[in-house]
Amino acid sequence: MTTQLTFDELGTPLRDTTFVVFDLETTGGRPDEDAITEIGAVKVRGGRVIGEFGTLVDPERGIPPQVVALTGITQVMVTGAPPMRTVLPAFLEFAAGAVLVAHNSGFDVGFMKAACARLGYAWPKPTVVCTVRLARRVLTRDEAPSVRLSALAELFHVPVAPNHRALVDAQATVEVLHRLLERVGNLGVHSLEELLAYLPEVTPEQRRKRTLAADLPSTPGVYLFRGPSEEVLYVGTASDLRRRVRQYFTASEGRKRLREMVALATRVDVVECSHPLEAQVRELRLITAHKPAYNRRSKNQAGAWWLVLTDELFPRLSVVRTPRDGALGPFRTRRVAEAAQETLQDAVPLRACSQRIPRKATASPCALYELGRCKAPCAGRQSPDDYAPAAAAFRALVAGEDTTSLTTLAAHLDDLSAAHRFEDAATHRDRVSSLVRALDRAQRLAGLAALPELVAARPDGTGGWHFAVVRHGRLASAGTAPRGVRPMPVVDALVAAAETVVPGPGPLRGAPPEETGVVLRWLDQPGTRLVRCDTPWTSPAGAAGAWRHWVARAEAGRDQYRPAGH
Repeated sequence: MTTQLTFDELGTPLRDTTFVVFDLETTGGRPDEDAITEIGAVKVRGGRVIGEFGTLVDPERGIPPQVVALTGITQVMVTGAPPMRTVLPAFLEFAAGAVLVAHNSGFDVGFMKAACARLGYAWPKPTVVCTVRLARRVLTRDEAPSVRLSALAELFHVPVAPNHRALVDAQATVEVLHRLLERVGNLGVHSLEELLAYLPEVTPEQRRKRTLAADLPSTPGVYLFRGPSEEVLYVGTASDLRRRVRQYFTASEGRKRLREMVALATRVDVVECSHPLEAQVRELRLITAHKPAYNRRSKNQAGAWWLVLTDELFPRLSVVRTPRDGALGPFRTRRVAEAAQETLQDAVPLRACSQRIPRKATASPCALYELGRCKAPCAGRQSPDDYAPAAAAFRALVAGEDTTSLTTLAAHLDDLSAAHRFEDAATHRDRVSSLVRALDRAQRLAGLAALPELVAARPDGTGGWHFAVVRHGRLASAGTAPRGVRPMPVVDALVAAAETVVPGPGPLRGAPPEETGVVLRWLDQPGTRLVRCDTPWTSPAGAAGAWRHWVARAEAGRDQYRPAGH
């Protein structure tokens, strides 16, 4: 027998729920290797269409012939279409706050998550409804031997015939969704929470575990699922702890691993927080401390990669785990750091070899010397004094004192374009853009980490304030001043009670990169105000941020690096 939800748990009526039904066309079936060629989405509420989103997407790679035959999307059609880095933020904005719906949602959501990860966007973790799963739950095998979209459209006499084009298939999926919701409505399913609980993956045993959320507060904070041996299974953050944790027991979380985690959980502990920034930071720290088995990210905040100059007579660039003063980073993976290293070596004449070179070097020059990419200090053909400006150029670039190296890279892009070497130009443009973003982020994080103390405030939306005391890039204290409460006494109390932070070595003064990044994003949001900052928060004159406009122009004019007819 299904346990009846309480009135408080009924949640959002389906008629008031905003759904974004979407479909993708791709170059293949693997999110980590293939790319999106088209996105179509329809926003509906209460049975009415309130918006549509549709665009071809340049996959920036070839489309296999069998995919062209299936979808009808050719290489010519996507030539000149916006790339995913342009389309993704627009789609995320269109779908913000809505329940995502897709036919075989694992495929479509998998590609969107991969795109977010590749382009540096946080996946917003929306509630997802799969019409395949819902159809299998609602319809018998006799009634619907197949739950392919075309079969369901025919079964329900949908006026829009699916044709493997994204927007048309999304429109057909809307009609299928409405027919399925009519069916579950006859079974007493009238709210989003009831719909999610109705899906087959949630067992009665898991539903009974809703009692674990019964006494939780409806405040921002962090929740910890604990297992039978008191081990921490999973750590998450929420703006409403009770509502978020309760969703785990009503199938709102569709990931198989987390359903398995819920089956093991015996208790949920919470840490109430003043506001979302404090919750995010505490989540990171708790994940790092407990390394929960069911959390996949942020378990090792010290696991970033850095580019440093080696300490030798003829220094070279090296990718390392431990940063020191003058390092460039952090980079999430070694591969990304090595890509930045290769780009820098095109601009700064540092040697690429890894051998140690004595003051009196007598080795034979390598092939790089013959190619004009090295002056052969290993063969004694370049003195330490002649080599020193290369190391100084790298230090000046990282410190934001001189961007001559970026000017060199930009000039090389113009040369490649003028020589009609379009593919090389496109590759070079992307490498330089990535390097500029890495430098910009590194300099901004280092600038924040250099500040002994900063106090900032953001409106809480109800006439009060959220406060953060930041010391050397780390959140040292957080609090709120509700509407009607004098804010400055609250600030003074938070500063007096703030954690003491002793700066360490490296550009981030020992602060975890991910935490400093979270704090910086909070400070960057519109409406944030600086309350107190004893040391001026400045940006160096040669900071890479001045090159953001170059990146925007280069990427906006990407078609000039495409051969005619492609």
